[in-house]
Amino acid sequence: MRNAAKWPGGARSAVILTVDFNDDLGIRTQTPAIEGREKSLSVWRYGAKRGVHRLLDTLAEYDVPSSWFVPGQVVRTHRDLVALIDAAGHEMGISGDACEDFDALDLAQQKHAFDRGHAALAEALGRAPVGFRPFTGNWATGFAAHLNARGIAWTSAWHGDDLPYYHHDAPLIELPLHVELEDEPYFAFNLAPPVPVGQSRIASYREVLDNWKRDFEAFHRFGLCFVMRLHPEIIGTAGRIGVLRSLLATMRARGDVWFATGAQAASWWRERCDANEAGHPVEIFERHRNTIV
Repeated sequence: MRNAAKWPGGARSAVILTVDFNDDLGIRTQTPAIEGREKSLSVWRYGAKRGVHRLLDTLAEYDVPSSWFVPGQVVRTHRDLVALIDAAGHEMGISGDACEDFDALDLAQQKHAFDRGHAALAEALGRAPVGFRPFTGNWATGFAAHLNARGIAWTSAWHGDDLPYYHHDAPLIELPLHVELEDEPYFAFNLAPPVPVGQSRIASYREVLDNWKRDFEAFHRFGLCFVMRLHPEIIGTAGRIGVLRSLLATMRARGDVWFATGAQAASWWRERCDANEAGHPVEIFERHRNTIV
């Protein structure tokens, strides 16, 4: 299972770019003190103003597909941008209704948040989405079965591997994340209220690009699944979009990389693998969770 060149067309590795388009909903969940502070909120509204368009232009330039996650309220507020992303051929997935913290919700509330967001996106697209990512927090026991019943085929929120895997309690494919492959930990910043807490400085573009290139080369060497998590208000600034362009140029130069949407990668994995390998972290996690409960 760990050998290279396992991907379509003999590609050595897979790259899946995912984008969380939350407008200002996400920061309101993360930092409630920001409510009503229009100057600070404008930092996160920049994605809808400039970032989405700049990111779409870059993806088109390098002919790279992507999978976007939007909450229901963004679908209602920015229906034109959702339509633009969809028309450009990118996959649209759902992330609840208002960037809810799933840790603060019980199972019924999680189902309600998902169903509201799912209905809004399905109505806007004219078809049901098949990908899901909660904004933050863990889902309750039984929620995965709800996702499966609603036609969700894949998720991308957990960690624990660098290849796709099955969730324990439903036939959902997980495309695992790595914090170092996200833009937010490097670049998210606001003075007051402080984001992040502790007020770390914005990372060097050169060093972040070097980190991402090194990670890509390692994922490529071992034949893995490189999943990035981006945000239009962060990576879509005039300077930072150049970091992404340089990374995509490096990836394209390889020639044996499979660029896929989350749905394509999940479908491919399902066709070639019907179960997790023995001792997979998700199985260990489930055993420990059951012991604690």
